[in-house]
Amino acid sequence: MQNGMHTDRERCVRAVQSKDARFDGWFFTAVVTTGIYCRPSCPAVPPQPVNMVFHPSAAACQQAGFRACKRCRPDSSPGSPQWNQRADLTARAMRLIADGVVDREGVPGLAVRLGYSARQVERQLLAELGAGPLALARAQRARTARLLIETTTVPMADVAFAAGFSSIRTFNDTVRQVFALSPSELRARAPKEAAARPPETAPATGPGALNLRLPFRAPLHPDNLFGHLAATAVPGVEEWRDGAYRRTLRLPYGYGVVALTPAPGHIACRLTLSDLRDLTVAISRCRRMLDLDADPAAVDDQLRTDPVLAPLVDKAPGRRVPRTVDEAEFAVRAVIGQQVSTAAARTHAARLVAAHGDPVHDPEGGLTHLFPTPGALTSVDPGTLAMPRTRRTTLTTLAGRLADGSLRLGADSDWAEARARLLEMPGFGPWTADIVAMRALGDPDAFLPTDLGVRRAARDLGLPSTPGALTARAQAWRPWRAYAVQYLWATDSHPINLLSRPGAAGGATPAGPRPGGRARAGRRGTP
Repeated sequence: MQNGMHTDRERCVRAVQSKDARFDGWFFTAVVTTGIYCRPSCPAVPPQPVNMVFHPSAAACQQAGFRACKRCRPDSSPGSPQWNQRADLTARAMRLIADGVVDREGVPGLAVRLGYSARQVERQLLAELGAGPLALARAQRARTARLLIETTTVPMADVAFAAGFSSIRTFNDTVRQVFALSPSELRARAPKEAAARPPETAPATGPGALNLRLPFRAPLHPDNLFGHLAATAVPGVEEWRDGAYRRTLRLPYGYGVVALTPAPGHIACRLTLSDLRDLTVAISRCRRMLDLDADPAAVDDQLRTDPVLAPLVDKAPGRRVPRTVDEAEFAVRAVIGQQVSTAAARTHAARLVAAHGDPVHDPEGGLTHLFPTPGALTSVDPGTLAMPRTRRTTLTTLAGRLADGSLRLGADSDWAEARARLLEMPGFGPWTADIVAMRALGDPDAFLPTDLGVRRAARDLGLPSTPGALTARAQAWRPWRAYAVQYLWATDSHPINLLSRPGAAGGATPAGPRPGGRARAGRRGTP
């Protein structure tokens, strides 16, 4: 799929007429005779093609005067996969907007983070998305407001400010314009819709707690996704409990605890937040961690062109790359996990968490801390770290550069630049830099040719097993080499791949780490 798909009218019409959910989030259909806009898979009878107008974003539809369809809820579509598979200005801007930067820092703050003028950012977003950063942030605020209105009993004034609106009047006007209902009318409709709503999406009753669904593009094969997160979970920060992956979240206004469970057609998400203003950011980070905005059809179609990978893809289509909610945290854990077993990496990280992490309250489980900030880690006495001296130096150097801002890892990172800066530091070789690029920064084409697990899988499959020859063969897998790594890793019996039993979304439900699991022998690291 190419950028500007909304300009391919014939293709868009076909997608709408076939109600193809794969295109949800790629474009939006505005109907000139009704004044509403829909996702391509809207269950309503498709309008006549002459009455369809296509837009690249929900914000563009709203700016053109269309209101959201009450039936298909286009504002809850999966995000466009473009923003997670590109590293250009538009993609980086969209990731930052999703992370709430415009609400917290305004358009000037967004521009500073991107290294461009506000005018350049505005021009680029208008050209590609039909809406500027303020309109895109407004559409996001409307989506967050509707979620709070329908799934909580929070007073409307609190909903307005939690969603990022600067005034009650702006909140009321925006909700009416986008949804053609007042906030109170939206809440009044919620009980009727909740009657048909699965239990995990019923309104939560605890303070700051919400139950919601995270949509994704099918298929999704969750075994390695949740298996990897559960098998490498740092005690106190993460846990596997009652069929859900749970972890703490460090957020702009406070902290949160999230429980994520795979279910047919969605990921069930239970969020408990110390400050509801963090809702949008928490959802965005959870979606990125689970790679829910990926386009599995494009990924798998490309990988199937290799006759060696094709059977692996056909056996378990829709594998995702397990990522992170905190890029700096993952980089630290990548260093801790260099050349040690999964169990040893978890033990080392848990000691840092207990000594330097901020405590949190988790009445529903056993989570105790937030992962330490880079600033907190700069005060660590290297002599207390039970690891080789060279790795201690790598860890303290990394923490220092993250803390002073000379190294920035985040949604706005330029992947190539960040990788180059990582390689400049002592103790950072290609494996560590590439695993950070893959799982922290989200580069879909990051590749690990020196990883012994990848090399062993390649050897067993009849692929070249030396790094140079394997890299040459993998050129055919671009730009999805990070996903090819997931399929190669899945051929092994490591615990990250053994966390499933038949019966859930895409064919598996994580069942918890199996006893006796050991780290993959010879892996360069296990973050």
